[in-house]
Amino acid sequence: MQSLNMLRDNKRVLKQFCNCKILRDSRIQTEDLWVRDGKIVNPEKIFYDEKIKPDVRIDCGGALISPGYIDVQINGGFGIDFSCNIDNVEEGIVKVAKGLLEHGVTSFCPTLVTSPTEIYHKILPRIKKRNGGNHGAGVLGVHIEGPFISPDKKGAHPEHYIRKFEQGFKSVTDMYGDLDNVCMFTLAPEISNATPVIEELYRRNIKVSLGHSIANLNEGEKAVKHGASFITHLFNAMLPFHHRDPGLVGLLTSDQIPPERIIHFGIIADGIHTHPAALRIAHRTHPEGLVLVTDAISALGLEEGIHQLGQFKIEIRKGCAYIAETNTLCGSITELSKCVRHFKEATGCTVVEALEAATLHPARTLGIDFYKGVLNFGADADFILLDEKLEVLSTWISGECVYEKNISNFFLSETI
Repeated sequence: MQSLNMLRDNKRVLKQFCNCKILRDSRIQTEDLWVRDGKIVNPEKIFYDEKIKPDVRIDCGGALISPGYIDVQINGGFGIDFSCNIDNVEEGIVKVAKGLLEHGVTSFCPTLVTSPTEIYHKILPRIKKRNGGNHGAGVLGVHIEGPFISPDKKGAHPEHYIRKFEQGFKSVTDMYGDLDNVCMFTLAPEISNATPVIEELYRRNIKVSLGHSIANLNEGEKAVKHGASFITHLFNAMLPFHHRDPGLVGLLTSDQIPPERIIHFGIIADGIHTHPAALRIAHRTHPEGLVLVTDAISALGLEEGIHQLGQFKIEIRKGCAYIAETNTLCGSITELSKCVRHFKEATGCTVVEALEAATLHPARTLGIDFYKGVLNFGADADFILLDEKLEVLSTWISGECVYEKNISNFFLSETI
């Protein structure tokens, strides 16, 4: 048995992952996974065209190989708040990206909440899209959540920073500056001038998400027709479902959605923000659109006790984050692999459905499912090994092991 570390710096070696099951084409298949140059490769070409053997065989001990998890909404973690970490932006991103590897996350969208414009101008240019690796999970782009939201559904967003589209799209560029690093934009569609803003964001290939909103169903449908394609943390920070006007929740079954479009929606399956019955309703109503998100705050990954995070003291007890010395919840601290397990248990869905809600579906949300969130030939070799309880055994990015829970689980043999 050899250390997996021996494989870290040699991307060109041909690796065969054997004694495993893999999630591909929406089913779990018993077959090997082949990787070279950071990509999933087709073994038929290896056998019949190149006629070569693998440089390394990795015995996975019967583990399940899934695409790596993708979190499209995470506000921070491990003591870092992306919206407050002004002086050490790059260092903060690296710290969170590294910490996420343990939880099977191979790519994520750092999320900035409602803030003053100077914060955006200082932070946004410094959160660059980048590939993952030993340094941490890849950055797919920034998810901007606010300040163009409804003050009636502001949640934890500071109301005095909430704004309207008073000058149309110019309000957007004045607020944020350059949008090159942005991949997703949460807004309330009922705000005046929202429609031309949605159209321009869509034209720039920035995914528009509807949330923190009091929009009715008609307003939601109008936004979708003009380019919106996602709903931010379904059920949270929006009008509750009502039988005469289901609001944004009604988009899950709307007959006004163009046939070529699919609405995806984020949902926080942490056992706190969304009741198990609500998870079941969402899953059974529109399973192909469901995307698991953490919406995690800076307290993610910290030990139980009281922590000074920014201007607030936060107490972590029994897996929940509270404002210190109160029973007021202040955000999610549940990591994505736990959300996957809770979602499966709460809904009774299949393993495939649970895993695709954190892999294929978020990749489709961002329009990157041809190379992320899948194990198809030619896709990036970003994947995780899971045991029968869906606990993460190891995390791999571009075919390199970047986290391992227990090295003795893997047996390597060189063939040349």
